[in-house]
Amino acid sequence: MVKTALSIGANTFAFFTRNPRGSKAKPEDPADTAKAAAMLEENHFGKLVAHGAYTMNLCTADADARAFAAGILEDDLRRMAALPGNFYNFHPGSHVGQGTQAGIDYIAAALKNALRHDYPVTVLLETMAGKGSEIGGRFEELRDILDAVGSENVGVCLDTCHVYDGGYDIVNDLNGVLAEFDRVIGLDRLHALHLNDSKNPFASHKDRHECLGKGSLGLETFRRIVNHPQLKDKPMILETPNELPGYAGEIKILREMEA
Repeated sequence: MVKTALSIGANTFAFFTRNPRGSKAKPEDPADTAKAAAMLEENHFGKLVAHGAYTMNLCTADADARAFAAGILEDDLRRMAALPGNFYNFHPGSHVGQGTQAGIDYIAAALKNALRHDYPVTVLLETMAGKGSEIGGRFEELRDILDAVGSENVGVCLDTCHVYDGGYDIVNDLNGVLAEFDRVIGLDRLHALHLNDSKNPFASHKDRHECLGKGSLGLETFRRIVNHPQLKDKPMILETPNELPGYAGEIKILREMEA
């Protein structure tokens, strides 16, 4: 993964800790991990942003599935300890008719349990588009989880497509959205960003990523983001519908935008 990131001009990257649409994880290889750590240091990479499985729903109504998801979370944080000091990002989950507060309570309980081991990783709740019964479509929901967990080892990853689809207008009022984030959560808890354009109109609550500049956010929005004094030094991860050449092109565009 490090070599691939270098080949497209990246100085950070995301990776899945296991099958993103399942639960299986490859056996750990200490020698491979040590080699990767050395390459990361040698090439001055920033912090990495691992991603939990999409199927991990910590607030599902099914108690067995909820317990299984909590076990995945705990195992992922243990595995992340092999590359200390990085981030682990995940979708908070969907409450599936139980109500927002019940979902928040389940997520917070799972996080508190997993964090009891004090692994050297910061967990990030991803901002969501508010589709269906998703938790995390409003900043207040993420704040309530953070408050319930009560740990500085939990923060937020802001996804540009998700917040725009969720009703936060980063196209016309980026500063206003960041001020609202700061008021509700605190910008000190914002640790990383997912840079994605959107196939959808504002506040659609649909969550469909688009390549940079080809969607409703537009390239100027990303120019403002990569140069914003409160954002520019944070890890920024591309999740656009691309292959490697496309990612290389987008990284080149973003670097050329930097003031």
